[in-house]
Amino acid sequence: MGRALGLCALALLQITLALSAEVLIFCDDPTVDKAVTSALDLFNKGVYTGHKLALFQVTFASKAENGSYWLKFTTRRSNCSATDPTPWTDCDYLAIDKKPIKCNATVHMNETDTDTEHVECQIEGLATPGKAQCMGCPEDISENSEDLKVPLSVSISKYNSQSDHTHLFTLHEVGQATRQVVAGFRFKFNFDMRRTDCAKAEHKDLHELCKIDPDNVEFANCNSTVDMAPWRQEVPNVQLNCESGPMPGIILRRRPPGWSPLRNILIERSTPSPQTPPPSAAPAKAKEPKSWGKEESSEEDLVQPSVSRDDSPFHCPSKPWKQFVPVHAGRSETEATPTEAPVEGAFSDLDLLS
Repeated sequence: MGRALGLCALALLQITLALSAEVLIFCDDPTVDKAVTSALDLFNKGVYTGHKLALFQVTFASKAENGSYWLKFTTRRSNCSATDPTPWTDCDYLAIDKKPIKCNATVHMNETDTDTEHVECQIEGLATPGKAQCMGCPEDISENSEDLKVPLSVSISKYNSQSDHTHLFTLHEVGQATRQVVAGFRFKFNFDMRRTDCAKAEHKDLHELCKIDPDNVEFANCNSTVDMAPWRQEVPNVQLNCESGPMPGIILRRRPPGWSPLRNILIERSTPSPQTPPPSAAPAKAKEPKSWGKEESSEEDLVQPSVSRDDSPFHCPSKPWKQFVPVHAGRSETEATPTEAPVEGAFSDLDLLS
């Protein structure tokens, strides 16, 4: 009897091994795309702060006869915040990222269902589905969040009223920002400002006619904490610490179209700012194919795969899901943005109009 049971167990083990035998499949196979989409959908549901991830390239894919897929792929942060209901497939990449984020997943699929059994991405300090969100802890918010307009506006107003500068300053760039639930809301953020052509002797407050002074490039940067509870109709409490110069260590970026602390927060803009696709990246210099174990070492390598998908085994890595156009550190805003036509992320005088 025992021997018979042993033979049965051995037979079941052989069947299981046969069913789980994996074979390599093409990285651009439609079923792989479906499996990766399922994995990223699940991963983004467990992201509470920061930005959703979007697919960049599939680097490895294999399949077992029982319908299990083993996947390796890279992602990039998208311009959709973690709390944005927009699907990641409708988002674009954040242009400030330098390196893709490596992920792996196990997905089981059959003719009717797709079930992600495991997904992991190499992001430090990221809250995962297995961890409860900390109630009352600070959470990251986007620099162009609607919630940040009032805290920014009162912070800039306080700076202009207390500084000894002869001219008013206006917002130039927002750095990191968090929101925390206390006895109301506590916003913490850093930002820098540029001098405008509005003299304090003639103008008490910022308005739509105040423009950045191109002949006097003077910066000021601040760290601000703003406590506010709009339902109590109290004046926000602002704690401000400012210094001369731009924010240190921040890649210069332009404000999103339509974003301004001067805009009336109670009135939504009726028509979006005109946008055109970003300029295409310059063609990369031809490079020799890399060996499989070699690390990516330059930003140019991250934009274009080092090996043509048509020449590589199983078309791996796959073509980038979307074109990635990075913002290069050290480039001036004039170089990064052509003057002939507005581009996405550009800032114009119309953005200051109420």
